[in-house]
Amino acid sequence: MEEEPETMIEKAVAVIYPTEGNDIEGMVTFTQTEDGVRVQATVSGLVEQSLHGFHIHQYGDCRASDGTSAAGHFNPMDMPHGSPTDDDRHVGDLGNLPTNEEGVAEIDYTDDVVELNGPNSILGRGVIVHAGQDDLETQPTGAAGARLGCGVIGVANPDY
Repeated sequence: MEEEPETMIEKAVAVIYPTEGNDIEGMVTFTQTEDGVRVQATVSGLVEQSLHGFHIHQYGDCRASDGTSAAGHFNPMDMPHGSPTDDDRHVGDLGNLPTNEEGVAEIDYTDDVVELNGPNSILGRGVIVHAGQDDLETQPTGAAGARLGCGVIGVANPDY
């Protein structure tokens, strides 16, 4: 019997739902490119002209009303917390979402640490949007505060 080739995931998506008492919503897509994984996010219902911590968390579990069931940042290589441009950082450290005057955040960049395939894949993990700014230094979380929204990263239809 022939072994089937491993399916390579090319695109993933997380729909962000608000935690209890919050009104945010959004979508994050992760697309494999030659240079890494392209991270694109649009999140609305945030404080206008502010920064909000944005992370991939250990578990794709948004059952807790405050998002804590997603646990801490996804950090399979046991690195310190940092910025998405740091060499040593959690896989889940995506930095901050900057909002405009309507409280909508949009981000689009390519990340060379995030993986859709392999042992450090982000599939099935959680995406959390925080109430405050990630200071990119405080260990192990960046002191970004409460969790405003949570979504689970799943395999996306590459044609959609």
